Amino acid sequence: MPSILVTRPLPSAVVAKLQNAGTVDVYTNGAMPADVLKQRVVAADALVSMFTDDIDKSVIDAATHLKVVANVAVGYNNIDVKYARSRGVIVTNTPDVLTESVADFTWAMILAITRRLAEGDRLIRRNGWKAWAFDFMLGTQLTDKQLGLIGFGRIARAVAARAPVFGLRVAYADPKEVDGPFTKMSIDRLLTTSDVVSLHVPLTADTRHLIDRKALARMKRSAYLVNTSRGPVVDEAALAWALQERLIAGAALDVYENEPAVHPELLPLENVLLVPHLGSATTETRTAMANLAADNVIAVLGGRAPLTPVPA
Repeated sequence: MPSILVTRPLPSAVVAKLQNAGTVDVYTNGAMPADVLKQRVVAADALVSMFTDDIDKSVIDAATHLKVVANVAVGYNNIDVKYARSRGVIVTNTPDVLTESVADFTWAMILAITRRLAEGDRLIRRNGWKAWAFDFMLGTQLTDKQLGLIGFGRIARAVAARAPVFGLRVAYADPKEVDGPFTKMSIDRLLTTSDVVSLHVPLTADTRHLIDRKALARMKRSAYLVNTSRGPVVDEAALAWALQERLIAGAALDVYENEPAVHPELLPLENVLLVPHLGSATTETRTAMANLAADNVIAVLGGRAPLTPVPA
C-alpha cells in the first residue's frame, strides 16, 4: 500500500479517510523537526504538509517515491514548487474552503483595531477603567471611509463584498481588472488615500517587505494596517517605528515575520492588535482544509488528477 506522511495531527475522520488509501504516519509531537521530516519522508508516496513545514530541495530529494505534496493552506511559499515539478511531484493547496472564514476574521481585525477593543479589554483586566467619559478611548468610524485592499484574490473579494455593510468604499491594487463597485489604484495611490489598508497578497520575492518604511510613510496618519496574508509581507521593524512615531493610527496583525516570534518593539504598543495566526481557525474551515488535502492525496495516489493543484 502507498505510504502517507502527515506532519501534524488531523481530525480523526480525515486520518481514517487517508487510511483507506494507504498506510498513514502522523507526527503528533507538535511541529515536525526538519531532520525528522527528512527521515520519515524517505518511504512516503504522499506528504500532507502544513505551511510551517519547509519542503525544500533536500526534503524532495530525500523522498524518492514521492508523488504528491498536499499543503493544508492556500499559500505554498513553504514549498519549492518548481523543483518538486522537475521531480514529477504534484503540489496541491486548499483554496476556496477558507475564503469566508478569513474574510470574516479580517473584518473582526478591522473592527477591533479601529474601535480599540483589545486595548479596552486590557484596561479593564488591569483595573484601569475608572469612569465613563465623553472623550474616552475614541475610535474611528468606518462609514464613508476607504478600504484599500492590496491583492484582490478570493479572500480580498470576499472582504470587499462585506464592505457596504459598514459604509466603506473599496479600492484595490492588483494586476488584474475586477468587475464591480471597486476602484483600481496603484499601490502608491492606495496607500496615500485609504483609511484602512488590508493585505491579501501571497509571499513572493516581490511581496517580501512590500510594506516597509517608505510604504508606511505614505499612509495617512489616521490610517490602519491589517495583515492576514503572510508575515514577511510587512517589515515588522519598520511597522514598530511607524506606530511609535504615530505615522499611522494602528495596525492589526495575524501573521508575523518569524512566527511564533513577534518583533519585541511591537509587544508594548497599545496601537497594535496581535493575534496568533487565527485567520482560518474555525472548526468547520480547518476540517474542510484537511479534507481537501486528503482528497488531493487520494486522487493522485489513485491515478487521477488532483482537485486543487498549485497553478503553474
